[in-house]
Amino acid sequence: MNQGGSSGGRAEIHHKHRDVNGGWLRPAVFGAMDGLVSNFALIAGVAGGTASVKVVSLAGVAGLAAGAFSMAGGEYVSVASQRELALAEIDIERAELANNAQAEELELARQFEGRGVESGLAAEVARQISRDPVQALEVHTREELGLDPGDLPAPRLAAISSFLSFSVGAIIPLVPYLVGATLLWFSAAVSMLALFVAGAIVSRVTARSWWFSGFRQLAVGALAGALTFGLGSLLGAGGL
Repeated sequence: MNQGGSSGGRAEIHHKHRDVNGGWLRPAVFGAMDGLVSNFALIAGVAGGTASVKVVSLAGVAGLAAGAFSMAGGEYVSVASQRELALAEIDIERAELANNAQAEELELARQFEGRGVESGLAAEVARQISRDPVQALEVHTREELGLDPGDLPAPRLAAISSFLSFSVGAIIPLVPYLVGATLLWFSAAVSMLALFVAGAIVSRVTARSWWFSGFRQLAVGALAGALTFGLGSLLGAGGL
């Protein structure tokens, strides 16, 4: 019997951590909530200023389209710029490895020493890693830049994801009007329910309970809608 608590030479894992980055779930849900809150607030503001269902519906469609394209464009430029900067820094590191190999190997050894590795062992590990240029570049990039050369963000994927997630959220407060509703309360009810569900889903990547996250997101959306409705009513009553 193995008394060390391992099987086949591998240590047994006794606990699991949450995905602190949220994976795909976090950006998708937050993108949808952004679309939901912003378009519901827009619809509420317009509904507060006019009784025309056609105008409110048109505003909702315009808000969905404008917001989705804006999110996609902004995300594309942001991620593309981030990727270009990362590639430029990786190129600098690649050139340093080619032109100053010994200095880079020494630098890597010192980084290992700084993490508590004994001097001799750190030098040997750095030497072995430096024998493979591809591996050396990957390790140096991770250690110095915190980047993975093979896993840089993709601008097109980020833009498409933002466009779709925002659109999914933004269409929710619009659906009641598209199927014949004439009062804001129908849109508000659907939107508040969706906000609560979205907030509860987010609790999967946070330390909060599902009901706390749900009610918190509902409160944010309700406040945004109430403020814009009040502003729309004020401006509508003033004839603006």
